[in-house]
Amino acid sequence: MNKLRLSLSIAMLAAAVSAAYAQQPAPTARPAVAQQPAQQPAQQPALTAEQQAQIARQDAEISAAALQIMQMIDANRAGEVWDGASATMKGLVSREDFVRQVAADRSRLGAPASRDRPVVSRSRFGAGESVPEGIYLNVASPTKFANNAQPIRELVSFRFDDDRTWRVSGYSVR
Repeated sequence: MNKLRLSLSIAMLAAAVSAAYAQQPAPTARPAVAQQPAQQPAQQPALTAEQQAQIARQDAEISAAALQIMQMIDANRAGEVWDGASATMKGLVSREDFVRQVAADRSRLGAPASRDRPVVSRSRFGAGESVPEGIYLNVASPTKFANNAQPIRELVSFRFDDDRTWRVSGYSVR
């Protein structure tokens, strides 16, 4: 039952992401020196109530998944996070390097004291960009750690893999 619910959620997430991106204007190239006043891009129609509800559900689900990843990191289970990560992430960083970097960052900061409400953002990268091609969801949470008085941005990124499954594609604290 949970696997079916997760599959349905993933399908809804994919539809919501596609709908959100379909509503955004495509980036346009601009000349170095404008010969004429720049034209404003045509306004895209607003998301429907149903699309907004899908985005809200997606934000809640991906925020809960990110919290689970953060809690695994808290429990020194970074290796398990890497084991379940996107092949894209695994191709960029070895398990040993990921575990070592997470441990170094977290030992410097100490144990988490509190996490504030996460913020979800969406990104789409094309081939040849600085990030591997794909659709990404990023969950950033202002987190206070024992060794730092100010909140630090704790970020968990997810990539929508070719098999239509969201998987971890990154973790960082900055």
